Amino acid sequence: MGNAMSQTGHPINGRIPPANGDGTAGRGRARTTLVTLERKKVQQEKVVAVTAYTYPEALLADRAGVDIVLVGDSLGMTTLGYKTTIAVTMEDMISHCRGVWRANKKAMQIGDMPFMSYQPSNKVAVKNAGRFLQEGGCDAVKIEGAMLDRVKAIADAGIVVMSHLGLTPQSRALLGGYRVQGKTKSDVDKILEQALALQESGCRLLLLEAVPRESAGYISANLDIPVYGIGAGEMVDGQLVILHDLIGMFFEFKSKFVKRYCEAGKLIEESLLQYADEVRNGEFPGRENCYEIKDGELEKLLADPKWKYVTEDKGSLLPHAC
Repeated sequence: MGNAMSQTGHPINGRIPPANGDGTAGRGRARTTLVTLERKKVQQEKVVAVTAYTYPEALLADRAGVDIVLVGDSLGMTTLGYKTTIAVTMEDMISHCRGVWRANKKAMQIGDMPFMSYQPSNKVAVKNAGRFLQEGGCDAVKIEGAMLDRVKAIADAGIVVMSHLGLTPQSRALLGGYRVQGKTKSDVDKILEQALALQESGCRLLLLEAVPRESAGYISANLDIPVYGIGAGEMVDGQLVILHDLIGMFFEFKSKFVKRYCEAGKLIEESLLQYADEVRNGEFPGRENCYEIKDGELEKLLADPKWKYVTEDKGSLLPHAC
């Protein structure tokens, strides 16, 4: 059984303050490690996790002081435009992990093992998990489902494993689609049984997706390892949110558990519309956006018969010549 602690309404102690616009919230803190996350569970401090798939996304997440950056296979839907995560490959994941690695300084970086990168055999699983660390700069890997043998093999190789239970998108066909899991006592008991077996096999972190808050709290209270939720309520040790959901950059659908903190997609679209209008009406670029020619050289250009940008008086440039 897990630590004897209440799983209802954990107080948030030692919370990292919001960023001040210059990234100062992410400075002056130690790098998040497995020991950090285990300590936070014992002290009932909430952990903040978010996905990131590119250098600028990871840079902003790290500046904001998040504890965990997950390079999720959800990049297939948020970044590559696929309808599901199934088409994502190891090469896709490693490439994106490398961009995040270059930006991330303090958060724990976890790489999401894509479909068929671990299912075939323990040998394949260990090799690909190792690539996430060696080539992608990750501190840990995430595996969907109760893959006990795979988790044990990877853990025995010295690699930290986060398991993923509840709604597991890679096996959505077996689940009947994107459906909430753990809605009955028998279902909760099954998930808990899987979680305990994974913990015994060497899993060090657990993610629960699309599980009722009470079910997630019950499971978390019965495990020693930290348990995080995505759509699993507040009665767990921390939260994971897909960055594109959080900032309004995923346009296909909006899950019930998602809270939009801004509408970055609309802001970007409006900015592009304004840019296009200003280019077409000659407003952009303005003189303030242009480089200056060297003194005395303009006259030489104007005297050149090949110079086209002159008015009838042969002496003044058309607006905004750059």
